[in-house]
Amino acid sequence: MSIDYALFGLYPYICLAVFLLGSLLRFDRDQYSWKSDSSQLLRAGSLRWGSNLFHIGVLFLFFGHTVGMLTPHFMYEHFISAGNKQLMAMVSGGIAGLLGFIGVSILLHRRLSDERIRRNSKASDIILLVLLWVQLALGLATIPLSAQHLDGGMMMLLAEWAQRIVTFRSGAVELLAGASWVFKLHMFLGMTVFLVFPFTRLVHVWSGFGTLAYLVRPYQLVRSRKLSLPPGHTTPQRR
Repeated sequence: MSIDYALFGLYPYICLAVFLLGSLLRFDRDQYSWKSDSSQLLRAGSLRWGSNLFHIGVLFLFFGHTVGMLTPHFMYEHFISAGNKQLMAMVSGGIAGLLGFIGVSILLHRRLSDERIRRNSKASDIILLVLLWVQLALGLATIPLSAQHLDGGMMMLLAEWAQRIVTFRSGAVELLAGASWVFKLHMFLGMTVFLVFPFTRLVHVWSGFGTLAYLVRPYQLVRSRKLSLPPGHTTPQRR
């Protein structure tokens, strides 16, 4: 079994299985830990800046990668070419990646440099921040590599790999034969984020998506426990 087949043919399914089943089991068995464990009372200023920059950048990157990688080429080829799509992804993803990288750097420095915060941090908190820091740095490192082939060819291969993985089609691993190790490491760490997701504070992301249900839920009916009484009527009092 080749290392590429293990990492990019089997590992994605292991990560997705752990991501989905692990999240379900944690919600079922350990709901009290389903939170982000905020340390807002300690150095709230740096937390505000770091958290806001990180969330803005990462949320944009998450939805951008999801739509960009999983949308088949025939659905947008009449509106935008592969090369222009790659250029748009490089510019917008570069800005969002830089914001996220600055944000996670602030959060990591805050958690490691302040002794009180470090004492109140779990090992998983620090490991997760380091993982995200490296992942965002690698994402930014892919931009110069993408600039070397602006025809969008490599982007199309990576997108086809992702689409074949999620649709259980064969031939996905072979598409990565010419990909740089930077792309491969970025993809590997991205999958690893999903692998560790159920065991970290990242599970609170599910709650964020769950709040969208409030937009379509029916109105809540509230009825008074007091009976409506006609005017002038007094309620007898017990002596």
